Amino acid sequence: MQANVHAKAMMNGDEAGAGWYADERAVRANWKAPPGCLTTEQLAARSGLETLRAMIAGDLPRPPITEALDFLLVHAEHGRVVFQGAPAHRHYNPMGIVHGGWFATLLDSAVGCAVHSILPPGKGYTSLELKVNFVRALSAEVPRVRAEGVVVHAGRQIVTAEGRLSDANGRLYAHATTTCLVFDQRASGPQTQATATSAAA
Repeated sequence: MQANVHAKAMMNGDEAGAGWYADERAVRANWKAPPGCLTTEQLAARSGLETLRAMIAGDLPRPPITEALDFLLVHAEHGRVVFQGAPAHRHYNPMGIVHGGWFATLLDSAVGCAVHSILPPGKGYTSLELKVNFVRALSAEVPRVRAEGVVVHAGRQIVTAEGRLSDANGRLYAHATTTCLVFDQRASGPQTQATATSAAA
């Protein structure tokens, strides 16, 4: 009976994995321009959710870090976003497993953009704190993982969110929490460090 349960779980994982690849292909097909950073005007003109969905649709450039570390935004709704990443040998640490910084980057993007997804036009955010718990090692033998971020509490100035990094079989690799500060987004002028942080992680 236990073998049947395991086989069913693997089958469900294969189905989920196929869906993940399809989602990734659909997003990549929308890309019209190379990676780039958003201007303060672009950030101030849209709500957070509109900004994230415009990235998925290819109407706004994806952040350069997503190309450098092989991950992309595949879903955004109010209070919830999903990033998908492909672990690779170039992400390894000296011990032959994916570096914890790669975990943290995907989770930071997921929880930060979950916060961004609830903000109206004219509002930005910056991370005050990020805590990551590493559950198990990850290697390139796992073809894809997803970092899902969800808002936990939204105050006027402080928003908290949590995230999980899992594979298509539902196996958890790490989880995280964040606290973010919400502020008024300037419509023009050079980006500050806080302003830059709000550019969809």
